[in-house]
Amino acid sequence: MSVDRNLAEIAQEHPHWTIWRSDAGRWWATRHHPLTVEQRDAGCAMTIDADDPEGLREQLRDQRRRAGLTSPEAGAE
Repeated sequence: MSVDRNLAEIAQEHPHWTIWRSDAGRWWATRHHPLTVEQRDAGCAMTIDADDPEGLREQLRDQRRRAGLTSPEAGAE
């Protein structure tokens, strides 16, 4: 799958994040909104990165779990 398609799919799956791939080939995601105190206390991060698209998806799922969300539609990630 192409980089652009992966970027588009991940962005669609996680609309509360900006998704990109660095020139060095790392995959990144940054939240659109600041973390709440509760999210910080739960170990949530403003920006995450991974080696590949699947790794980033796993990091995003982990962030959703830490925030106590079960689906992308459940509110701000």
